[in-house]
Amino acid sequence: MALPSSQASPSSSGPAFLPPPITRLDDTGLSFLWLQDLALKILYFQGFLSGFKLAEVIALPFAGVTDQILETLKREKLIEVKSSQAGLGEGSYQYAITQAGTARAREALERSQYAGPAPVPIEVYNEAIRKQSRHRVTVTSRTMRQLLSQLILSNVTFERLGPALNSGTSIFLYGPPGNGKTSVARAFGNLVLQQDMYIPYALYVDGQVIKLYDTVNHQRAHDEDATASGTGSLRSTTRRDPRWVHIKRPFIVVGGELTLAGLDLVFDDTNKFYEAPFQVKANGGILLIDDFGRQQVRPRDLLNRWIVPLENRLDFLTLHTGRKMEVPFDVLVVFSTNLPPKDLVDEAFLRRLRHKIEIGDPSYEEYRQIFQRVAQAKGVQYNDQGLAYLLQEWYIKRNRKLRASHPRDLCDQILDIARYSSVEPAMSRELLDKAAQAYFVEL
Repeated sequence: MALPSSQASPSSSGPAFLPPPITRLDDTGLSFLWLQDLALKILYFQGFLSGFKLAEVIALPFAGVTDQILETLKREKLIEVKSSQAGLGEGSYQYAITQAGTARAREALERSQYAGPAPVPIEVYNEAIRKQSRHRVTVTSRTMRQLLSQLILSNVTFERLGPALNSGTSIFLYGPPGNGKTSVARAFGNLVLQQDMYIPYALYVDGQVIKLYDTVNHQRAHDEDATASGTGSLRSTTRRDPRWVHIKRPFIVVGGELTLAGLDLVFDDTNKFYEAPFQVKANGGILLIDDFGRQQVRPRDLLNRWIVPLENRLDFLTLHTGRKMEVPFDVLVVFSTNLPPKDLVDEAFLRRLRHKIEIGDPSYEEYRQIFQRVAQAKGVQYNDQGLAYLLQEWYIKRNRKLRASHPRDLCDQILDIARYSSVEPAMSRELLDKAAQAYFVEL
């Protein structure tokens, strides 16, 4: 059961990999012709652009790279200079696409409508992920106590979570609903979000583009803007390949919407480029599969898809051309379920999941500690007599199981009723009865 308060955790040690700077076209790993087509598509969609602005959109340096692309396109009469500002150099010139350039851009768009930052070859990405995978923070018992300070857990459960997190492989969290499985996983996510790494905007494989970075699943590191403006820390101002984004290590959550198709490359038939699957976007961080077992696909089929990646730390993705490619599987996969494990998978599947941890119902003492914390945080007057009455009347007499989420929900009910009745929120018998009547449903 999570509480709203500050949390201490290890500070970031910074990425172990810094994308080397690009000084010439060969450093991109992409063909000159392909880069010309990319520049033409950008100009086709955006109209007039200065040389510096094109370099920003294409995520390549102007000097030695973008200027060479523009010079070739201009020589072949595919673009033209529309205006210039004296003394500011060719980077300030305004470029526009010509009729011949429009025809070539349309040909390129029939192959792919991708018109964004230049991608990074898949081989370069794979090597970067491997380098960064060796520099995850290792947690200790002290770190775990800081990380889970907002949760009340049994010592047995607590001692099993640390080694599971350090494994960096897979964790199977199970137990009744409302006892903090998702809160534990999100606490792990708070840890990885305090570390940073680099990923490319997009990947390049055999002429195909795979979009990797997205603003929903990735958070830029705090000094990313400083990188562009040339201010900030020494690390942020170091020259590097601008095709890479400095992000916090990812923490991605998927639930009932997860399908087998979502675990492979998703090809957009209209735009003709790919979107990376969840586990690739989560590389270097954590992928939480919440409500495991409630997806539209059978749990057995999902686990079959994970067997090779979990055991070999490699994943294989397939292009629509039939070509298979290998990518690192540097992901801590957390399966969280309210369903009994025997109803989901057999022993052979469970054996492949490294750590199996039950998050069970709290004891009476743990329930009391949770209620005290929640009541204090929410401004409800706590007293042991009120709690004893609640336990006797609404749990013991009715054979109801304790859940770690009940104190939070009951306190919210007390606050709602107290506001309506214009009384102080407190654990009186009257307010507790009204709160329990409104909250509990006999099943």
